[in-house]
Amino acid sequence: MSILKILEERSSHSCELCGAAENFAVYTPAPATHETVENSLLACSTCRAQIEDPTATDPNHWRCLNDSMWSEVPAVKIIAWRMLTRLRAEGWPVDLLDMLYIDDETLSIARETGEGEEAAPKHKDSNGIELSAGDNVVLVKDLDVKGSSITAKRGTTVRNIRLDPDNHEYIEGKVDGQQIVILTKYVKKA
Repeated sequence: MSILKILEERSSHSCELCGAAENFAVYTPAPATHETVENSLLACSTCRAQIEDPTATDPNHWRCLNDSMWSEVPAVKIIAWRMLTRLRAEGWPVDLLDMLYIDDETLSIARETGEGEEAAPKHKDSNGIELSAGDNVVLVKDLDVKGSSITAKRGTTVRNIRLDPDNHEYIEGKVDGQQIVILTKYVKKA
């Protein structure tokens, strides 16, 4: 029996994501490269198009995940997690993500495409230019250094800065021989 026929029987001849009764085909979520019953699902053309093209995503269509995310099929859980993560800014998907039961192995597969992974914020100067560790910057404002009597003057060059890994708005550098923390909005890359 073909994979399509097996998936049609498993899904009662409907999309395993939204329940549509027509225009469905076998869909295998990345990173899988070949179709099997275990790593594939039956999806309608609307779901497939929106999965593949994030710009075509209609948040209201994916409210169907409220029901389908409870499926025991790993491929359905993978797509549910990816779509809910993609739509997180809508608000309602956050609640569903909190309720979604997905085992660690399936979750690691869902994350392999990078869907929903937020890029780490970059350290940027007052002009929006990305800063790197070791860069030299110039102060664009007089800054009073907390805990000392030093005032770091506008135009002062801070050499060999270090980036704060916990806060993209902070850098560290030496001014007048003292190590200080500086807000990135008060510097420009030299």
